[in-house]
Amino acid sequence: MSRPTLLDPRRRHLLGALGAGTLAPWAALSLAATGAPSANRFVFVILRGGLDGLACVPAIGDPEFAPARGPLAQFASAPLPLDPTFALHPNLTQLHAMYGRGELAVVHAVGLPYRDRSHFDAQQVLESGGVRPYEVSSGWLGRMLGSSGAKGLALNTAVPLVLRGPATVDTWAPSALPDPSADLVARIERMYANDRTLATALERAKALHFDSTMAADMAAGMGGGRAGGFVVLAQRAAEFLAQPNGPQVAVLEVSGWDTHANQGNPNGPLANNLRQLDAGLGALREGLQGSNASSGPWARTVVVVATEFGREVAINGTLGTDHGTGGAAFVLGGAVQGGRVLADWPGLAKKNRYDGRDLRVTTDLRSVLKGVLGEHLKISERSLNSEVFPGSESVKGIALLRA
Repeated sequence: MSRPTLLDPRRRHLLGALGAGTLAPWAALSLAATGAPSANRFVFVILRGGLDGLACVPAIGDPEFAPARGPLAQFASAPLPLDPTFALHPNLTQLHAMYGRGELAVVHAVGLPYRDRSHFDAQQVLESGGVRPYEVSSGWLGRMLGSSGAKGLALNTAVPLVLRGPATVDTWAPSALPDPSADLVARIERMYANDRTLATALERAKALHFDSTMAADMAAGMGGGRAGGFVVLAQRAAEFLAQPNGPQVAVLEVSGWDTHANQGNPNGPLANNLRQLDAGLGALREGLQGSNASSGPWARTVVVVATEFGREVAINGTLGTDHGTGGAAFVLGGAVQGGRVLADWPGLAKKNRYDGRDLRVTTDLRSVLKGVLGEHLKISERSLNSEVFPGSESVKGIALLRA
């Protein structure tokens, strides 16, 4: 079972260090990690709620797009072109710049083997790596870390399912709790004096030097896991990942993508979430790029952004979209062979839709993940097929990285 580690005593109460290490961003993240550190980094970003892939990556070149989407085919400003068929939502300006630099690949008509429309079931399949809900109780990244001995980090108050497994996983999340007083620290120090584990955790906590201005910004920036706090989490993730002995894998998540109403509003939740997602991914890149873009951590990083399912093609009665199946995923990073859209495009005519309603899934998301984990983290095909994604022998990984 994954053991969370609380990382910041000035953001988490000092007593939160009981039984777990409490670390500065620049410190080693795991007392129990094994194996030599790897330079390559992997970030998984979960968009909870079901992102509309046709909103973030509109198929403007498909002649059925405008008739099928109705008012949702209209944007406040022109979509950002990718190729003759696809574009990006106008709020995804930094992703568009990454695409132009060859650092972003878009995978469209992508999805899970799960085809029903429950958020809870779909998210369980997304994180467990199984085929059916609850047939696997641990997470695909947790199982991968357990077999590789690499370090993992969740930018959250708890370890999400995707990271649960035999590995030790650290957590970090900002908090607005006040600093402990010197007297309280001294009392705890005396109380822990004869317990090596607790005394070590306390010493790590005391070694922390934290920027109070950044602390205030973080407290203001968090939005209960919603997109408003994503920039803060991305900045901190970059700090952790950039350390030579930092985690190899990090997981971030953003909620608020369940757009049943008023989806096309240029100042509505979807538009704002896309703006924040774009800013956060830009901040992650900036934090990992370092002074030398060709040799900094960003050059050895791959980020996969995915959601549990897409949405119906047609607009609903409340000017939004309902739960669907196929959607879009982003693969970005300095190690990515980007500047391309990967899509076995099924078309948007009603006869081509799944159940007559949804963008049809033509690419299994596991093929994206297997391609990245195999090429980038050097996980064997045997392990990918049997441990990470059990029973997935027929799902072949997609080549997504630079040669």
